[in-house]
Amino acid sequence: MRSLNRIALAGIVICFLAGVTMGQEGESNTNGAARTMRPIVRGRHFAVASMKAEATRAAERILEKGGNAFDAIVAGQAVLGIVDAAMNGVGSDAVLLVYDAKTKKVYSIDAEGTAPRLATIEWYKEHNGGKLPVNDSLLSGTVPGCIDAWYILLDRWGTMSFAQVLTEAIDLAENGFPVGDSFARALATSQKLRKYPTSTKAYLPNNRAPQTGEIFRNPDLARTLRRLVEAETQNKSKGRHAALQAARDCFYKGDIAREMAKFSEENGGLFRYEDFANYTAKIEEPVSIDYHGYQIYKNASASQGPAELFALNILAGYDLKAMGHNSAEYIHTSVEAIKLAFADREKYLGDMDFIKIPYAGLLSKEYAAERRQLIDQATASLAFRPGTAEKFTSDATPLDRPVKITTSDNAEHDGDTSYIAVVDGSRNMITFTPSLHSAFGTGVVMGDLGFIFNCRGDYYSLEAGEANALAPGKRPRSTLQSTLVMKDGQPHMVMGTPGADQQVLLTMQTLLNMIDFGMNVQQAIEAPKWLTRAFPASPFPHTMYPGDLSVESRVPEAARKQLLARGHKLRVTGAWSDGSLAAIVIDLKTGVLNAGTDPRTEAYAWAW
Repeated sequence: MRSLNRIALAGIVICFLAGVTMGQEGESNTNGAARTMRPIVRGRHFAVASMKAEATRAAERILEKGGNAFDAIVAGQAVLGIVDAAMNGVGSDAVLLVYDAKTKKVYSIDAEGTAPRLATIEWYKEHNGGKLPVNDSLLSGTVPGCIDAWYILLDRWGTMSFAQVLTEAIDLAENGFPVGDSFARALATSQKLRKYPTSTKAYLPNNRAPQTGEIFRNPDLARTLRRLVEAETQNKSKGRHAALQAARDCFYKGDIAREMAKFSEENGGLFRYEDFANYTAKIEEPVSIDYHGYQIYKNASASQGPAELFALNILAGYDLKAMGHNSAEYIHTSVEAIKLAFADREKYLGDMDFIKIPYAGLLSKEYAAERRQLIDQATASLAFRPGTAEKFTSDATPLDRPVKITTSDNAEHDGDTSYIAVVDGSRNMITFTPSLHSAFGTGVVMGDLGFIFNCRGDYYSLEAGEANALAPGKRPRSTLQSTLVMKDGQPHMVMGTPGADQQVLLTMQTLLNMIDFGMNVQQAIEAPKWLTRAFPASPFPHTMYPGDLSVESRVPEAARKQLLARGHKLRVTGAWSDGSLAAIVIDLKTGVLNAGTDPRTEAYAWAW
């Protein structure tokens, strides 16, 4: 009850302050700092930030009960998958970055899904007209990785059981929760849910979308989660590890896997039992760079995250602060760096089990210097210009890797994802990005199991030889990514956001706002953002929009005019239209935790 009261009080305070400061951007408080729409949430012991208040509360409760960050984030994401079900859930893929306070080491967890063994380029050419279905049907899905991520977190670093951390998720699925605004909109506007009887049954009871404030239940999902707990309980006498593994194997090797495989085969999907039984999420070494004394970490494999490091290396050669925040010069330089970084994303990044990624070259200062020379400060580039990073490795053998570019069709760069971050009293840090990719993923509820698969399979290329070319068992190069930052050997920051291709752009700008422009975490999140689509979209057919640039209307008009003069094809969006960020920053002087969330969304932070 004590934690509930604190959460309620924090909600009152945040709503009050948001109302007080609305429309007062640029004004200062008594300390001279610019006011924000939301306050920073500060604490000494732990902090949680996620896309939904219920998920933040669930993680906070586990921490109050003595669990650590790894226990808490499983509990939080399990709830997030229920109250933010359009964006993530049991069928999600995911990427995570972890700082383990005991070993003082950063780890990457790759829980991206894999393509079914029957999914080949030839199959889609023969059976689907040479196209990948976008955001719809089981043919766009990959094997869910989220449950295996839960297992890894609990088994390797956690202290609690599935029974303990899934209690609140099961309760919400079984007994219901009030539908939030964004979930109600997603239910009301989704067309694909109406195409599939199992989805209509689960999400549109009585053939109508639940309205804001109505109680929504998913009893089938509650039963599925209970089956994991029952498998754990039945194997409890064998020890904690065996019990946790039994819960995990119930999903990937037991009756749930058989039910998923049977449903897939009966409904035109390519998934078979072996696809689930052979799946495993992986703990890997992350990649990192030093940016002005901050060590910035990203997931190395099957993620677009490293593209942010490529761009930061290029930008490290400029005095961004002297340019001025959101000046035409600053935005132009940043956008041009992103274009170069994302050209290399297309050429080099993918599943490292299938391709070679020459990180020694891609992350080198020498390669960044070469790329920097391509930026024309007076003119926006309309070209697609991948580099030759392999020249800067010990094995300089050229990578003869094709990259097909299209400017036709209308592939989307925007997308739907969720996010949660936790830092505990020991200063373990976790950033967890789970996703269905598009709203409600494939759109197909898997039989009576109560959940939908992610539709990340529409990210593959059907061009043989490309870094992200489809192959059985291969992970797509996902847009999922987040950021973990160390400073002087100490844990400093975790941050992430929904946003598909735009995730890197949003986290990079927020990071630069703090490092180069001295903003606090909330100011950095709320600052006006820019986005570009001047690179190939991740979803099929991977459309590129040369010269595209959008800015929120809060970017000064003078800067907008100068950007147009430099040749950018500028669009102006709403004042608060671009962003869904959440972050936790540890003050290295005081040890205080500072949590921030984006007022553009229903995100919610708590610290104590």
